[in-house]
Amino acid sequence: MSVQAFSITALPGIVFGDGVRQRLPELAAGFGRRALVITGAASFTGTPAWPALQAALADRGVEVAHATVSGEPSPQLADALARQFRGGGIDVVIGIGGGSVLDAAKAVAGLLRVPNSVMDFLEGVGPELPYPGPATPFIAVPTTAGTGSEATRNAVLSVTGEGGFKKSFRHETLVPKFAVVDSELLATCPRALIAADGMDALTQLLESYVSLKANPFTDALALSGIAAVRDALLPWHDGVGDVAAHRRAMAYAALLSGITLAQVGLGSVHGLAAPLGAFFPMPHGVVCGTLVSVCSEINLRALRDRDRTNPALAKYAELGRLLANQPGLPDEAASAALLEILSAWTDHLQLPRLSAYGMGVADIPRVVANCRGSSMKTNPVVLQDDEVAEILRRRL
Repeated sequence: MSVQAFSITALPGIVFGDGVRQRLPELAAGFGRRALVITGAASFTGTPAWPALQAALADRGVEVAHATVSGEPSPQLADALARQFRGGGIDVVIGIGGGSVLDAAKAVAGLLRVPNSVMDFLEGVGPELPYPGPATPFIAVPTTAGTGSEATRNAVLSVTGEGGFKKSFRHETLVPKFAVVDSELLATCPRALIAADGMDALTQLLESYVSLKANPFTDALALSGIAAVRDALLPWHDGVGDVAAHRRAMAYAALLSGITLAQVGLGSVHGLAAPLGAFFPMPHGVVCGTLVSVCSEINLRALRDRDRTNPALAKYAELGRLLANQPGLPDEAASAALLEILSAWTDHLQLPRLSAYGMGVADIPRVVANCRGSSMKTNPVVLQDDEVAEILRRRL
């Protein structure tokens, strides 16, 4: 076996399993005596787990400050929280929630010990100053199975509407010190969130597998995660079979998707998700779920037309064999199976079309003009503007 050269950057310490949230007080106390806990508005704080955590932290001698985040975080929110708690002696930040909460908490952890606005560091916005650090230690506790933010070095912040943007505050020191992945915290996820977040995780695994920067290490993780999604996403969404096992599998897949995207990047779905999420009130997972089938189809067509020696062609076929659970399928049939399955899942999970969030044909040129960020740079083939426009038209 010939293995190409590759490098892997920082990863969090991973604590995975049912009930592992009980280790949070021990982990937090290892960093000091004052914790800032950032949560969603009610998904965690409205459960018995919240007072239990507060009591357990107090037993460890850890004083708690608390803040909440609703919706996708903006630079203004990150700055406001940093101003509120800067100088307050925060030793560790704990984020408990979905991707938006974790991104907000990660950004705040990066800002507490520096005087700057996050706008100074956002990619593609403002001066893009080098981040001087240090970041406050951060512990990420996901309560959804989608973004993989618990394993990444970037905090995604957005401004929605005219002149809006969706950009990353990114640095190696922002990688969580620990990712505490307890699938019991996913028990209250509604079906629509399971669908959107699950397709986000699948998209991240798929795009990192065919990324221009993919390597054997990330490929192995991506394939393992995709197999978990294959077996667990639809049954969990539909409430069929061992629901607790399905939750664990999807928590695992989402974690792996965060690791792989952080190491090798993504592709055209996420290239489009940035402007779509900035210009319209579209949840990120919904964008991924509604676009992944068509983006994969257009990528395959472009590869066949312009780059038939590209290894991504064989990789798309391998994905088809994996999702169809038919290892003997020839490449053409396997690629067709991949597209059929992705389309069927999009329909089954009832992922809304782009027009449901106010996008129309007249908006397509603006989205196309703003989709060439970092994710597009690792797409396996360079898509032409008319191909990108076709993707958007077909999902309006």
